[in-house]
Amino acid sequence: MKRHSAAKNLLSILLLCSLVLFATSALAAKLSVDDCSKCHSQEPQQIADAGAAHKKEINCIDCHNGHRPVSQNNVPACAQCHEGSDHYTLANCLACHNPHQPLNVVLDGELKAECLTCHTEQNAQLVAAPSAHTEVSCNFCHADTHGNIPACTECHDVHSSDMTQNDCATCHAAHAPTLLEYPDTTQNIMCAACHDMAFSQLQASQTKHHDVACVMCHADKHKVVPQCSDCHGMPHAAGIHAKFPQCGECHNTAHDLNNLK
Repeated sequence: MKRHSAAKNLLSILLLCSLVLFATSALAAKLSVDDCSKCHSQEPQQIADAGAAHKKEINCIDCHNGHRPVSQNNVPACAQCHEGSDHYTLANCLACHNPHQPLNVVLDGELKAECLTCHTEQNAQLVAAPSAHTEVSCNFCHADTHGNIPACTECHDVHSSDMTQNDCATCHAAHAPTLLEYPDTTQNIMCAACHDMAFSQLQASQTKHHDVACVMCHADKHKVVPQCSDCHGMPHAAGIHAKFPQCGECHNTAHDLNNLK
């Protein structure tokens, strides 16, 4: 009798569990997007404010297919939808991205490999022109939030009191800072910040070089030294050029032509 009663109780429990599971499954099948916001208020608001494509192209149920407890894990892998880039093969998407506001990227820890899966152009510059910038993590400079571009002067002193943060980009690219390139409109005073002696000599010169912009001779890239003949041709008799093949043997430097040797 006791054995029969125990079996009956077990059957009742199993039947009750089945009914609960059936009811839960039926309820989940009937859930709509409007039902989600009845319990989840924060996530719909985040999507409304900054959902990007997650707001326009999909809805809650497209991602969360099923509901607990029927679905043990109804948080999908981002790679189920996102593909075509090394960035989408990274292991821990949620470390930087909240899927309900995916473009509000939070940068936590020391990140570099993760960033460079998207920013390949910047990586190429860092590799081609190794500097102290190559060694630091990306979010050492681009701290806290994605898209943050710091002022160079947060870490670096300006070359002279005449220069400001806005002048830095005239010559320096942040990801290749040692490869100086500048436009042909660069003023001599910018060069003088580092090349004080050359600038002072040029200012004191009574020759036509006094009025020539530094970038006219040292064009495009830093440390480019032209040949005098690029502008002047061969101004002396052939015999003089044969005896003194280097212009500087007589004319000293281009910044101090008055000092004939």
